[in-house]
Amino acid sequence: MKKYAIVVAGGSGTRMGTSLPKQFMLLRDKPVLYYTLKVFLEAYDDLEIVLVLPVDYTDMGQEIIDAFFDKERIRITAGGDTRFQSVKNGLSLIDEESIIFVHDGVRCLVTKELIQRCYLQAVETGTAIPAVPSKDSIRLITEEGNEAFDRNKVMLVQTPQTFHSKILLPAFQIDYKDKFTDEATVVEAYGMKVSLVEGEVNNIKITRPVDLLIAESILSGK
Repeated sequence: MKKYAIVVAGGSGTRMGTSLPKQFMLLRDKPVLYYTLKVFLEAYDDLEIVLVLPVDYTDMGQEIIDAFFDKERIRITAGGDTRFQSVKNGLSLIDEESIIFVHDGVRCLVTKELIQRCYLQAVETGTAIPAVPSKDSIRLITEEGNEAFDRNKVMLVQTPQTFHSKILLPAFQIDYKDKFTDEATVVEAYGMKVSLVEGEVNNIKITRPVDLLIAESILSGK
């Protein structure tokens, strides 16, 4: 089945303490975004990418594509004010039956194995949400204060969140709500259940300077 990856890289570098968006910061002499795009293109030869970028950084994104990749397999569109709108902008470029991955551009340590695992489950069930168990103790905030919560009942959600186009495309036609923190919450609001798939501990999201050091260490280990 046809495959598309919506790579959402519309964020800023606020928590990094820099004006340069984190997806363009260098990791082992290449932009963070380079590693994300590379693994998706290598996962499947017939996969195409829709790269969602801040409007002021589309030229920088194009420079990365021109320098490293087959530009025929990657299209760029501008992001919106929310993740929901950014993903919706990317989905507007897809009009055929397909499996669609939606991935955080700064989760640059994603592997081909995880991408392929998500694809196979999405073909079977229509959805695949990668998640890993919580290793930390959990406390739930309540009206009375807080209380312990069983961490065995908690899963930490990652990307690529993967869906059949017949589910994801119509789901993103519903009205935006503040509770939409990812694509799974949109699909659930549309009335569909989602299925989890085993994620990866190393599939971290680059948000703070220490994350770059961790990512560099992991890449060096590979």
